[in-house]
Amino acid sequence: MLQLKSDNERMARAYSDDLRRKLLEAHQQSEGTLEELAERFRVSYGWARKISAALYQTGQMERPCGSKRGPQSKITGDAEQYLKSAIRIQPDLTLSELSQRLEQERGIAISVSRLWTILKNLGLKLKKSHSTPPSRIPKVAGRNATSGGRRRRRSMRSVSSS
Repeated sequence: MLQLKSDNERMARAYSDDLRRKLLEAHQQSEGTLEELAERFRVSYGWARKISAALYQTGQMERPCGSKRGPQSKITGDAEQYLKSAIRIQPDLTLSELSQRLEQERGIAISVSRLWTILKNLGLKLKKSHSTPPSRIPKVAGRNATSGGRRRRRSMRSVSSS
């Protein structure tokens, strides 16, 4: 059964370049003010102003292509190959040791948490070596075991004498 979504459930999408171009061409041909054209094309006046300003600045009617945001990664393809070979040679390296080697040998300083993310994205896993033996005391959790946080007070019904 086909179910129609209400206006609130629809996903927001960018207006098409075709609509953008039509509104801007109509404005260039003096078919109305931006406010009138926004109403005619059923878009917000703010959006019409925004694309008009973008046309003035860039000279392009089409939406500018999105660019990658944030700082560029310090880890290049060469650094990725280095990480892969270092882990292949010595799989029991700790993240801290690997980070230090990366800084000493490649001049790339990154945090341990960022290094973990990079290794995860590359599909690499470090061999886990447990330095301490397991506890001889078995873990037993009772049914009503708490996490050690504050206890909840239960409300008690007060009995009044009337």
